[in-house]
Amino acid sequence: MSWGSELWDQFENLEKHTQWGIEYLEKYTKFVKERSEIELNYAKQIRNLSKKYQPKKNSREEEESKYTFCRAFMTTLNELNDYAGQHEVISENLTSQIIAELSRYLQELKSERKLHFHDGRKAQQHIESSWKQLESSKRKFERDCKEADRAQQYFEKMDADINVTKADVEKARQQAQMKHQMASDSKSEYSSYLQKFNQEQNEHYFTTIPNIFQKLQDMEETRIDRLGVCMKTFADVDRQVLPIVGKCLDGMTKAAESIEPKTDSKQVVESYKSGFEPPGDVEFEDYGEAMKRTASDNSLSSSREAKEKPAGRSKGKLWPFIKNKNKLSLKLGSGPEDFSHLPPEQRRKKLQAKLDELNKDIQKEMDQRDALTKMKDVYVKNPQMGDPTSVDPRLTEIGQNIEKLQSEVQKFEGWLAEVEERMPSKSDTHRRSEIYETQNNTTVGNSCAQDRESPDGSYTEEQNSETQIKANTNPASTTPEFDDEFDDEETLPTIGTCKALYPFEGHNEGTIAVAEGELLHVIEEDKGDGWTRVRRSEEEEGYVPTSYVEVFLETNAKGAMTYI
Repeated sequence: MSWGSELWDQFENLEKHTQWGIEYLEKYTKFVKERSEIELNYAKQIRNLSKKYQPKKNSREEEESKYTFCRAFMTTLNELNDYAGQHEVISENLTSQIIAELSRYLQELKSERKLHFHDGRKAQQHIESSWKQLESSKRKFERDCKEADRAQQYFEKMDADINVTKADVEKARQQAQMKHQMASDSKSEYSSYLQKFNQEQNEHYFTTIPNIFQKLQDMEETRIDRLGVCMKTFADVDRQVLPIVGKCLDGMTKAAESIEPKTDSKQVVESYKSGFEPPGDVEFEDYGEAMKRTASDNSLSSSREAKEKPAGRSKGKLWPFIKNKNKLSLKLGSGPEDFSHLPPEQRRKKLQAKLDELNKDIQKEMDQRDALTKMKDVYVKNPQMGDPTSVDPRLTEIGQNIEKLQSEVQKFEGWLAEVEERMPSKSDTHRRSEIYETQNNTTVGNSCAQDRESPDGSYTEEQNSETQIKANTNPASTTPEFDDEFDDEETLPTIGTCKALYPFEGHNEGTIAVAEGELLHVIEEDKGDGWTRVRRSEEEEGYVPTSYVEVFLETNAKGAMTYI
């Protein structure tokens, strides 16, 4: 169906329709633009979300990376970031393939439509002008005919009147003839205009207007086709990123499936295993025999006597939990270089990791040294390529770095060897278990000496002999309690004395209050954590800040122990 033949008289309606088509195309362009902005904002929000939950650059990140569920979440965040990138691609493609194309096409469409309707109005004006000329010639012909009739009637009237002179009659006849001639000329003119108008009208309605309307129809169909192509592109833009989006989702699924609860549970053991042995059985305290106490709580002379006559009763506090509470800030903060604030097992792992890191640094420096040495050899053989001496400062610097790193390695290897020597072996654990079983099966009065293990994994043989002496002197006096860490708390020997420089209230559990100037017995010296373990009497002992006391250790003191 052609607009030119079917809608020859709908010029104004076609003008409205084509204008509406352009407005609709503009509306669709606006729709795509808003969709593009939504995709871009969505991608930005997804990226911000992924960035927000990325682990911070601290020591906690290293701990989290050990667990499968943390690594899975990290993978999910990375895949989500890539997923956001695909939405950015959608926004870019919508802008370049649809919005930009439609904006350019709209300008062309408006110009083409304006040109076609300008031609249509021009043709309309021309036919209207021809119609007016035809109407004008028609009215003139009609007017001349009426005047010719009146002139003829007047002539006939004058000719019939006998009273009118012959000259008047002749004049009336000439007037009638002139009017008839004018009417004849008007008729010829009207006929000519009518023929011309019919020809122009036929050309207008069957040639000019159909051609213009056909162009408008082609323009409108092109607009509709272009809109359909853009709608298809709109869907294809999404479809193009689906494979990559699918890979992102597959990556998230694979990450979720890689979570292994058993592995994470094992990692918890690896991360927090202290290397200590559980405390042994608590011995029975026989209150049926007389118990000796020290003569004075503050007397320095009682230190030797206290070693020979320990009280048979102490505060049964669970030291491992107390010390963990008091020194939590130390563990969270930066510890000593030798990691002595950590349990033996964790300390061993940290030292081993540090050694691995140092060895990697040494290897890197050695690789650089080898490369520079080769470069220097090339310069020596080919001086035009460079000055060999220019490499010497860097080689010297690398050599110093290697020496420094090697000294660090030796230092950490020494600490590692020390820890490994102190850590209990499986045979020690088995032997200690047999001792506990023997102790439980024997009478209370004949308790045997036990191997005493310090919290860092070392054994103190001197303590065994001292405990044996105490057991022989007074069997009921051997009363193992829970000590500071996961070992049985036995009465520790005095290794020196101390004098309180400042008063300390000791509100926290595990500490002991002291007064300024008070004399106390030292049973465990400070091992880098800032606390010294002291005893006031055989029933009262605890920790005080090392900076609050002046310590006097005995030269032959044994039993300096490290607690975490």
